[in-house]
Amino acid sequence: MLIPETYVAALLLTILTMLCWGSWVNMLKLYPEFRFQLFYWDYAVGMVLGAVFWGLTAGSMGHEGARFLTDVARTQAGPMLYAIASGAIFSVANLLLVAAIDVAGMAVAVPVAIGLALVIGAVSNYVIKPVGNPLLLFGGVALVVGAIILDAAAYRKRERTAKAMTIRGIVISLACGLLMGCFYPFVARALSGEPGKPAPGAYAVTLFFTIGLLVSTAPANLLLMKKPLDGKPRVDGGEYWRAPKSWHWAGIVGGLIWCTGGVANFLASGTHLVGPAVSYTIGQGATMVSAAWGVFVWREFADAPRGAKFLLVLMFVFFLAGLGTVAVAPLY
Repeated sequence: MLIPETYVAALLLTILTMLCWGSWVNMLKLYPEFRFQLFYWDYAVGMVLGAVFWGLTAGSMGHEGARFLTDVARTQAGPMLYAIASGAIFSVANLLLVAAIDVAGMAVAVPVAIGLALVIGAVSNYVIKPVGNPLLLFGGVALVVGAIILDAAAYRKRERTAKAMTIRGIVISLACGLLMGCFYPFVARALSGEPGKPAPGAYAVTLFFTIGLLVSTAPANLLLMKKPLDGKPRVDGGEYWRAPKSWHWAGIVGGLIWCTGGVANFLASGTHLVGPAVSYTIGQGATMVSAAWGVFVWREFADAPRGAKFLLVLMFVFFLAGLGTVAVAPLY
C-alpha cells in the first residue's frame, strides 16, 4: 500500500484532509431544495465507494504493508469493530451538526459543537498516542478554537435576523460536539491493531469506517426524516426517487470528497511521524476552508457589515497561526 514515509508527506496529507472535509458540503449547496436527510443517503453510498476505490488503487500499490484485500481479510475483530463504531458515531454526529445549525444558527452550533469536538478529540487522541510537543499542540488547539468562535461571531453579525439560542439548539450542539470529538479515538485504536497481531492499514480501516457509517445511517436518518430536529415538516421519502439524477450525483461526489480526506487523515495518523492528535486537529481546519468557500465562492458576506468582515480576517489569522503551531508540534 502507498503510505507517507516522511514528515512533510504526512503533513501534506493532513492539509488535504482539511481541504476535503471543508469542501464536501458544497455539493449540498448546489441543490438547496434537496433536504439534507435525502442528500445523506447518497453521501453515505459515496463514502463506501470512495473507500473501495482508494483501497483498490493506492491501497494495492507500493511495497509497504499488505495489499488492500489481504489487509481487509486479515483484520482482527477488535480493530474492525473499533473502525465500524467510529463510522457510526461520526454519522450520527454529522447529522446532528446540520440539525443544530438549522435550529440555533451557525453562530451557536459551530463554536459549541466543533469547538467541543476539537478539544475532546485532541486531548483523547494525545492520550492514546502522545506524539508532538504538548505545549505547541494544545496552544495551537486554543488558537483554532478561538478562530472557530470568531467565525461564528462573523456569521452572527452577518445575519439580519439572528436565530434564538434555544435550549434545544444548544443541547443538540453539545451532543454533536461530544460525538464528533469521540469518533476519532476509535479510529486511532483501530489503526493500532491488537498486541502481537499485524495492525490494519488506513485503507482497510477506512472501509470498515464507511461500513459503520452506512449501516448507522439507516436508523438515524430515518428517525430524522420522520421527526426533524429543525422543526421543519417531516421528509417525504418519495422525494428521493423524484429528485433529478444530478442531485444524487452531488451526494455521491460529496461522500467521495469526504472519504478522500478521511483516507489521507488516517494514513497520516497511522504513522509515527504525525500522530492522531495532530492529524485530527489539522483536519478540523476544515472550518476555515468552509468559511473560505462561503466568502470567496458563495459570496455569503458580500453585503455583510464591515465588522463581520474584520472578524473574518481575524479568524483566518487565528486559524493559520493555530494550524502552523500544531504542524510543528511533532518536530519538538
